[in-house]
Amino acid sequence: MTPEGPAAERRYEPVIGLEIHVQLRTRTKMFCGCALSFGEEPNTRTCPICLGHPGTLPAVNAEAVHFGLMIALALECDLAERSVFHRKNYFYPDLPKGYQISQYDVPLARNGVLGDVRIHRVHLEEDAAKLVHAGSSGRLHGAEASVVDFNRGGTPLVEIVTEPDIRSAAEAAEWGRLLRATLRATGVSDVNMEEGSLRVDANVSIRPAGESTYGTKAELKNMNSFRFLERGIEAELARQEAIVRDGAEVEQETLHFDPQTGALTPLRSKEYAHDYRYFPEPDLVPVAPTEEMVSRARGALPELPAARAGRLEADRGLPPETARLLAFRAELGDYYEAALAADGDVDPRALASWVTNDLQARLGDGEDPARSSVEPAALARLVAMVGERRISQSAAKEVLDVLAAEGGDPEAIASERSLEMAGGDEIAQVVERALEQNADAVEQVRAGNQKAIGAIVGAVMRETKGRADGGEVQRLIRERIEA
Repeated sequence: MTPEGPAAERRYEPVIGLEIHVQLRTRTKMFCGCALSFGEEPNTRTCPICLGHPGTLPAVNAEAVHFGLMIALALECDLAERSVFHRKNYFYPDLPKGYQISQYDVPLARNGVLGDVRIHRVHLEEDAAKLVHAGSSGRLHGAEASVVDFNRGGTPLVEIVTEPDIRSAAEAAEWGRLLRATLRATGVSDVNMEEGSLRVDANVSIRPAGESTYGTKAELKNMNSFRFLERGIEAELARQEAIVRDGAEVEQETLHFDPQTGALTPLRSKEYAHDYRYFPEPDLVPVAPTEEMVSRARGALPELPAARAGRLEADRGLPPETARLLAFRAELGDYYEAALAADGDVDPRALASWVTNDLQARLGDGEDPARSSVEPAALARLVAMVGERRISQSAAKEVLDVLAAEGGDPEAIASERSLEMAGGDEIAQVVERALEQNADAVEQVRAGNQKAIGAIVGAVMRETKGRADGGEVQRLIRERIEA
């Protein structure tokens, strides 16, 4: 039965906040001297400190603090004068100490913003180890087994928590891409979601449209791509709305989204802060950034993607979507700006279109164009040749095929393959022959059927193999017909 009443008739608004864990690209772990690694043999990057042996003492990784400050400044946060490490107590096989060193009530930074989303807090912590479920192929004494790889345990993390400012699944994914591009630009992390160096959780709730109170949230854990993040949020929004429209209440819990089946399954009831029994870490002093530390972090920041997109849009006249693509994918933006610098006569908008569309289509998925055979100056010259009407769009794409395969000079390639635009006496002679061979079409145009001119233009283009400018051909044909 379809429920009746206010709940069934209301329109509901999504309320979404994100929690992002970023593995920092430091040389060593957060509180010990073990080297960081990915893909090493299990349990080869460990020591008594990160394994939580009795009598060991942690020491804060200064480079991790530096990277944390860079992230906080990139997100326009207010830095804490003194941020405090806490012990977050819980028991799990991948946590050898029985607690995680994190920051609780006094994080490194607060009150930032990126795009249209406010940042609630940025704090430092250590990562847990990795629990590997062996399944039926990995049996121990006849039972299915789980094993722990402690290599990851103690890896430096920055956790970024947003305010619940996001209002759709698509917006969450788009903002996540902006954050990833921003972090990648700073160099603090490789932000590789497949390898787990960027992990995203989503806090999702709904409320009647127009209301300011928040509904009960559910948390989606560890999305490993922004496409899956979007799909997971959409599935959870649909689940919550169905519950509310049936007259029931959403329960606060942690869920797993399976991208293969689209199913949401409960992991556990949501913990609260008091469940972790936070207390200050007695073996670590507070982090108190000095002016020198803050200046060093600020000086290490490059132009960030949001600023780059705004500059490309304002200074080069690029459409917002194109500017964002070039800014979010730094390798494309760098290539584009190198090409611009190589040829001052090229149209910036046309060049951006060739970089983001035609060139990308000829490269492998995600390939850096700077590593391709197409030199930035060569593409700029090719685009300028199109703008100068020395070569047609279709012929230019044929030249680009050669450049992508072999490299070279676009002008030489166009000349060798007779791809340069026909003009002058050559075009005039071809137009004369086309008029003679299409006398019926000429009479139809004179009688007022303007569509008939297409047959004459087509004959010219076929004879010149596309090397003629269509607009100029039409002008010459009309001039001769009306003479």
